[in-house]
Amino acid sequence: MRKRASVITGVLAALLATTAFAQQPKGETGKDIAYNRSKGNCLACHGFPTLPDAEQTGNSGPPLIAMKERFPDKKVLRDKIWDATATNPFSIMPPFGKHGGMTSEEVDKVVDFLYGL
Repeated sequence: MRKRASVITGVLAALLATTAFAQQPKGETGKDIAYNRSKGNCLACHGFPTLPDAEQTGNSGPPLIAMKERFPDKKVLRDKIWDATATNPFSIMPPFGKHGGMTSEEVDKVVDFLYGL
């Protein structure tokens, strides 16, 4: 009887672990954050010429293309997303990190996403 109870307990534990794992939300990617109207919302101002799913893009910011070539130093791109006003006080780009629009981790994910364009 004890052996049967431990087998049942083991099966229940495995089912619970599997269910808990399946219910964990998938982590947001840099692209998810960049497209999210409540977070990055990059599409509001920037075009993404190489991404066919980037519909209804803005044109007040430069197109986001060839980012690795445009920003050989990844930190410069990150700093611009964190607070573009630090290097240009008249920038119309929101200071996403400085004002808490995105966390440091979210900014890093967006930078990694943009660096791949």
